[in-house]
Amino acid sequence: MNTSRRSFLKKSSLLAFPAIIPASAIGADGKTAPSNRITLAAIGWGMQGPGNTGAFMNMPDVQVIAACDLDKRHLDAAVNSINQKNGNSDCKGYKDYRELLARKDIDTVMIAIPDHWHALVSIEAAKQGKDIYGEKPLARTIHEQQAIVKAVQQYKRVWQTGSWQRSNDNFRVGAEIVRNGLIGKVTEVHVGLPSGHADFAGTKSKNQVTQPPAELDWEMWIGPSKMEDYIEGRVHKNWRWNYNTGGGQLLDWIGHHCDIAHWGLDCDESGGPVEIEGKGEFPPADAMWNTATKYRAEATYHNGVKMIIAGGHGDIQSGTKWIGDKGWVHVDRGRFDCSNADLKKVIQQRQGDKVVEKVIHKELPDDLRKVQLGKSPRGHQGDFIDCVKSRGKTLTPVETAHRSAIPGHLALISMITGRKIKWDPAKEEITGDADASKLLTREYRGPWKLA
Repeated sequence: MNTSRRSFLKKSSLLAFPAIIPASAIGADGKTAPSNRITLAAIGWGMQGPGNTGAFMNMPDVQVIAACDLDKRHLDAAVNSINQKNGNSDCKGYKDYRELLARKDIDTVMIAIPDHWHALVSIEAAKQGKDIYGEKPLARTIHEQQAIVKAVQQYKRVWQTGSWQRSNDNFRVGAEIVRNGLIGKVTEVHVGLPSGHADFAGTKSKNQVTQPPAELDWEMWIGPSKMEDYIEGRVHKNWRWNYNTGGGQLLDWIGHHCDIAHWGLDCDESGGPVEIEGKGEFPPADAMWNTATKYRAEATYHNGVKMIIAGGHGDIQSGTKWIGDKGWVHVDRGRFDCSNADLKKVIQQRQGDKVVEKVIHKELPDDLRKVQLGKSPRGHQGDFIDCVKSRGKTLTPVETAHRSAIPGHLALISMITGRKIKWDPAKEEITGDADASKLLTREYRGPWKLA
């Protein structure tokens, strides 16, 4: 008499008609059962969003179930791409990130949005109990970064930054060579970044004020930043060349090569240099793209190590180069070289009609690899998912992302003020310069507030 209708029908049907259940639904065919998959939502479908999400969708233990973007054209593309990969129409699209984050069935989020939105979205995601894969730099200002770190720690979330170079073996081996003392005491580090402006969206010529397209919520897109007229050439992908929404090449890349520099210097747990001085070349402040096109900064760390961060200066090669009193090692995308012939390998490659020599890394032997840095066998996104399951520490946790970007933020402040900046790494504050300290944050446009 107390048996529910649902349970009665279930028992009756099982007795009378054996159910036919696809093996994939319970994981019997080697696939991960849907109930055991990590659910993920994509927030942002511009430059990094599609690639990041595609990597997650290729993992059998991840199910992407939602997407968010303020441009309907991008959102439609996201939903269609996800549904096509999943073979269904279950992915739901959102314009407001708060509605998406309120869903209890979403475990993780991938955030790839303009810098001026990083703090608000990341903090809300942490508050809603989501683990986060977030793009670099961590945020537009040091104050925003500090707020993100606090939220992630407070709500005990797993965070992976999109500084994927740590998941590439040549960068890891280079950092291990340094950490194991194989180039002696490090005296100088070169961090070579891009210069100029790259027209990622092909809209450089569209530099006139127009009405925003109907598909884009311009008021929401500007969000906490100062309201500006709509100019297509500085919105999608090219927002990074406008200081109202991005930080130029310096901040766009500091989370890559400076991140690797810190990895080799064992600076992940410290708050950056003690002083930094920089100079930059800027377009007019009212130009469509007004971020520095050429720049150079010299930072000094507590142990006396000098770091030169430069873009557009020929004496500083792209990538990261550590220089010690017993040698050097240089890493970049697709490149590895060092002064010790025993630590590298030279191979021959054919390029068209020519055979060229290329230097590649060798794995350090166990007797030299006393300090072993982390590997990610499933790639950078896979490392995140593995840590979501284990609740372990990712290769680029939020604290690391914060500290890797601090030299870039301080260099920009020095370039803007024209003064050397003194920094207290323990307190994470500028000392002796009240005006420069004001640049650690930005005024928010109402109704937006940084929690």
